[in-house]
Amino acid sequence: MISDAEVRRLKALMEWEGQRSAPPDGFPRLPDMPAARYTSPEYFALEQEHIFRKSWLFAGHIEEIPEPGCYMRWQNAGDPIVIVHGMDGVVRAFYNTCRHRGAPVVTEERGKSSRLMCGYPNWTYKIDGTLVGVPERQDFPADFDMSCRGLIPVRCEMLGNVIFVNFDQDAMPLTEWLGPLMNEWDEFAFDRVRLAARHSFELNCNWKVAMEANMEVYHVPFIHPTTVAPLVDSKRNYNTIYPNGHARMLAPAPEQTDREHVRAIDSPPGWKQIESVGELGRTCTQSYTLFPNWVSPLSNYFVPPLVFWPTGLNTTRLELVTMALDWGDEPAPDLWTVPDDTKPNGRDMSPIILEDTQFGEAIQKSMQSAAFRSVPLSYQEARIYSFHQSCDRMIGIDNVPQDLRVEQVIGEEWIWPNDPRRAQMDDDAAEGTPTSV
Repeated sequence: MISDAEVRRLKALMEWEGQRSAPPDGFPRLPDMPAARYTSPEYFALEQEHIFRKSWLFAGHIEEIPEPGCYMRWQNAGDPIVIVHGMDGVVRAFYNTCRHRGAPVVTEERGKSSRLMCGYPNWTYKIDGTLVGVPERQDFPADFDMSCRGLIPVRCEMLGNVIFVNFDQDAMPLTEWLGPLMNEWDEFAFDRVRLAARHSFELNCNWKVAMEANMEVYHVPFIHPTTVAPLVDSKRNYNTIYPNGHARMLAPAPEQTDREHVRAIDSPPGWKQIESVGELGRTCTQSYTLFPNWVSPLSNYFVPPLVFWPTGLNTTRLELVTMALDWGDEPAPDLWTVPDDTKPNGRDMSPIILEDTQFGEAIQKSMQSAAFRSVPLSYQEARIYSFHQSCDRMIGIDNVPQDLRVEQVIGEEWIWPNDPRRAQMDDDAAEGTPTSV
């Protein structure tokens, strides 16, 4: 949880950001990014091979597999896996691939069983992945060792009720991956929030095009004039860059706004608040980027991640998730979608999400033209540039062709817990230009 002293400091920094007339002293000039990072099949393949095979990825919520023996299929990152709630209460993940001839051991989206059985030759596994049944066992060699032919595990760890997976068996633990976010997210009750809604939509653009619309507020006054703009003062936006590619945006409402009456992401009366959420979550808009593909505002009502899954160079599956405290007899809260019987899942994206996604396909097509040569980014868009630096580091800078790389210009001095802006604010105050809180 963020301390009271740090809350005061962050509020002062937001005011200081609103008063500056240029980027902070010493902040690096961001070189143009290569345009082909959004259009190159070669770079897309590197993303798939390295970023989505080595990062911790949101997989689901414990309520999707609520009891021992429950399982669910998951294949948002390529290889099909099965996530199971073990008889011992432990949540595990395995490749959904029989060790005999490769058939899936689970074909239903969800189910419950004490055994997982391949539907082809009926090899049978316990819910912990152990191979326990081989038909016609006598036809295999006498020394055939069933103990080493269990389902292949995938790393699986929990953040409260939320399930994450990682294909890299040597990856750092989830808590280490999250780093300082573990402390900052403690107040949002990840161990108590329930799954209220989870819907997917297909977008015709590169996953980074879709995701980056949620990683800066430079566009807010123009794209969201009546939805987000009344809630977020883009001039007083304060960005923090964390280790491992994560980031946070923190901004108050415009001074003239009565935020309690217009805040679009607050719930209707009757929805339960997360009482442990502190002042920033109640009075500011704070949105976290969890590398590589999770973006989420966090407030005293919701944990609502938007998760962007690349399905092709020019296609993305957007998952819109709402998690909240128990809503009792009220309708389940769904922050991001609205009813629409004409859609396959009976839902459509909310106006805020439609505003951010409406140009995605047109942008992607425009990016294919010879006129799209590079991407210049402003200080307000530094989270995007830092995200691309992290992509290249995850891939391995030497693995990225020279003409596709971004320069690693945002150094450690700008990454949490370091931040030269804090000293600059203090110096300004010492010179007689105090920042109000």
